[in-house]
Amino acid sequence: MKGIVVGIDGSEGAKQALEWAAEEARLRRAPLNVLLAWQWPFYAGASWAGITSELIEDFQQVAEQRLEEACAAVAPALDGLEVKRTIVEGLPAQVLIKAAEDADLLVVGSRGHGGFVGLLLGSVSQQCAHHSPCPIVIVPPPES
Repeated sequence: MKGIVVGIDGSEGAKQALEWAAEEARLRRAPLNVLLAWQWPFYAGASWAGITSELIEDFQQVAEQRLEEACAAVAPALDGLEVKRTIVEGLPAQVLIKAAEDADLLVVGSRGHGGFVGLLLGSVSQQCAHHSPCPIVIVPPPES
């Protein structure tokens, strides 16, 4: 098997998706690629003339920390699996869709850190559902 790609962003929904993907990887005996995409914050009218290598490193370190925390939170579920941890700068949906080109399955949570709390499906999961090049599982939030 080529493997399973799971998108994470540090949200509770992403944690649920990671746990589900780990269980599926174990059942399929497939490698698991835990992917976190980060992007530059957008500020209307702002100039990015002040971007320094230190600022870039800061964003990268925050992404690495978020990925490590997500994997540590579900460490027992990942035990014994072949796990690749990937950080990519870019729009999350685009990064996940590209990573899924070589995957057997793409797994995402239904909602992440987006600002529209009332939506049943977040923008990233919706874009992935429409454009995924492989089968996709959208993991619903835990029952409250």
